[in-house]
Amino acid sequence: MKKRQLGKGGPLVGAVGLGCMSFAGFYGKTDIGTSHDTLDAAREFGVDFLDTALLYGMGKSEEVIGSYLKANPNHGFKIATKGGIETKPTRHFDNSEACLRRSLESSLTRLGVDYVDLYYIHRREQERPIEEVMQTLTKFIEEGKIGGIGFSEIAPTSLRRAHAVHPVMAVQSEYSLWTRQPEMGMIQTCAELNVAFVPFSPVARGMFADVLPEPETFAASDFRTVQPRFLGDNFTTNCAILERFQSFCATRGWSPAATAIAWTLDQGDHLIPIPGTRSREHLMQLVEGDAIEFTSEDRAEIERLLPIGWAHGDRYSDAQMVGVERYC
Repeated sequence: MKKRQLGKGGPLVGAVGLGCMSFAGFYGKTDIGTSHDTLDAAREFGVDFLDTALLYGMGKSEEVIGSYLKANPNHGFKIATKGGIETKPTRHFDNSEACLRRSLESSLTRLGVDYVDLYYIHRREQERPIEEVMQTLTKFIEEGKIGGIGFSEIAPTSLRRAHAVHPVMAVQSEYSLWTRQPEMGMIQTCAELNVAFVPFSPVARGMFADVLPEPETFAASDFRTVQPRFLGDNFTTNCAILERFQSFCATRGWSPAATAIAWTLDQGDHLIPIPGTRSREHLMQLVEGDAIEFTSEDRAEIERLLPIGWAHGDRYSDAQMVGVERYC
């Protein structure tokens, strides 16, 4: 697999990373054996950048990864995790030094490491100046606990304020052929500042699979059950549009998932998508996107089939959108 740099001065990692939220069962039941087999496959395929978070199963994803790292000390993975979201007594955001330090230490314990390559603020606490948060994260770097600083779902203006205090390594946001808000400034700002842009959900939460998902089969714990794009007429319309995209991919001999990954990689050398999966077979299909080379005709046809703004319905429910910085 080709390599890309995780921010200016950051490590080189495989162009396609692995989002590990599904290890905690967000998209259906799984087990530790299957998750470990997926991590074995990641190493075989050259996927060496793992993305997790304290919030994923309240530590379950980190525990699964930690048990794998313990059994495979020469794993070679670069690891990112996140903190800053508290769930008790109710869900809220806390970016104080005390909270972030507690969260980071607990993540390191579950992962079984004393250092992570990248630590993200999962959601900004709006009442706290981002400059203060950067001072806390800079302390973690100086203490040798983290290699770089990241933010999730922030606005370009927030990135500029943070970067003025200390270089930011990466920003992650949802970005794919059906969620393109980052094109309204974030991708460009990251390129200007030499910050990696890390798209999560680059295969649209399963919509770019070979077989379109069936919402009626979603488990009650599946957080897509309340997302407007997966409900009613929105979902029916989205499926009809995607069927045409599937036909195009078939004419090229590409899977929709690999094509979606290839499209994301094609948007800039500083993009490192982190598709999530809990199976070896699906991961094999995802990494095929690294080998696809588009012609100008391919790009034009994809844009015709899936023009910016084509998806019907919001990507999150109103409750899920809380904490995401909207900049357009």
